[in-house]
Amino acid sequence: MKRYLLAALAVTGLASPATAFWEYGHQTVAQIAYANVTPKTKAAIRKLLAQQALLDTPECPAGTIEEASVWADCIKPLKTADGKSRFGFAYSWHYQNADVCAPFDLAPACKDGDCVSAQIDRDVKLLRDRATSQKDRVQALAFLIHFVGDLHQPLHAGDRHDKGGNDVKADYGIYGPARFNLHSIWDGPLAERAISTPPSLVRRYPAAERAKIGAGTVVDWSRESWEASHTAYAAALGGDACGAVPARVKMDDATIAKMVPVSREEVRRGGIRLAKLLDRALG
Repeated sequence: MKRYLLAALAVTGLASPATAFWEYGHQTVAQIAYANVTPKTKAAIRKLLAQQALLDTPECPAGTIEEASVWADCIKPLKTADGKSRFGFAYSWHYQNADVCAPFDLAPACKDGDCVSAQIDRDVKLLRDRATSQKDRVQALAFLIHFVGDLHQPLHAGDRHDKGGNDVKADYGIYGPARFNLHSIWDGPLAERAISTPPSLVRRYPAAERAKIGAGTVVDWSRESWEASHTAYAAALGGDACGAVPARVKMDDATIAKMVPVSREEVRRGGIRLAKLLDRALG
């Protein structure tokens, strides 16, 4: 019942490529990272987030790593005094629409650096540069924590010119409100099921495991997430990620069960890789 209630919340949420993991997805990635960074990095995170007032977003707290993990979504509706979007410039930073039906290529999806992987690299550089203002460092930290989570939600890393599955109407088992779609399934109930499946993902991982998962670059991780998005589409479309899309996709219980390990592994990778980047930037 809990899962269906959570799923119901998706109907009232945003349905755009910028929509991210629901809170528990981002918070779990952040918690995994915090459990795996060095003590020096933990202290630096706490020190920076203690200055959350510099962000001037009292509606969207970022005083803990869990709060910071969802800050970048919380700020989306904030307006200036004259009614303009305060953070509209960052909408495209939450995803990268790399075509799953073509060879992997980030260039079209990351034009002018307006994509999640480019912003991850940018935030690390800002944090490493001690000449960066404190306000910009706090903002870069909050963005970094969030964006690594976004990169590891497969439908933020690949799509079929359908806004990362937002245009693919879908049912999650027996639950299928009219506005539910493939993207919202991976954001919400599937991620919740993956995260809540024991054992807990939030723990200190062995050094060898951290080194293996953290190897490579953000581009390498982008490719892996893009490959996971291919798996997500294939599962939804009867085995062919580039096949015909029905009027409404039916993800039955067997399909959902097969995708739980995929989602679970992406969350684990996201947390461990975020820890690596935080150590690099602040350790």
